[in-house]
Formats: sequence, C-alpha cells, structure tokens
Amino acid sequence: MAHYKAADSKREQFRRYLEKSGVLDTLTKGAATPENPEIELLRLELAEMKEKYEAIVEENKKLKAKLAQYEPPQEEKRAE
Repeated sequence: MAHYKAADSKREQFRRYLEKSGVLDTLTKGAATPENPEIELLRLELAEMKEKYEAIVEENKKLKAKLAQYEPPQEEKRAE
C-alpha cells in the first residue's frame, strides 16, 4: 500500500509541474481550439489550386498529343 501512495504522490507532483509550466493548458487548449477561419480558407484555396493544376496537366497532355501529330519525331529532325 505504501508503494501505491508513493506512485500516486509522484504522479500528483508531475501533474502540478505540468500545470505550473503551462504544458497542461497548452495540451488541453490545443485539442479543444476550433479551427482558425483563415486556415479553412487556405485549405479551400489549396483544393481549388489542385483542381486547376490537374486540369492544366490534362490540357497539356492533350496539346502535346495534338502537336505530335504535326511535328516529326525528334529523331527525324536530327537526321536532317
């Protein structure tokens, strides 16, 4: 039983240390804080930019394929 109280005492001392140093508040506030509206706006902007990027990549592939129809392959250009 004495061993149990010693462990409890150490745990309580550590808890008080965390409270005094502000670590406990930081941990509890960090988990409970709602998202910053600016962060949400940035996430939305990022999602839009990813969509635009994918569309541009797709358009680039199509244009390269179209261009390949009109240009001779690179090897033929070098031979000339």
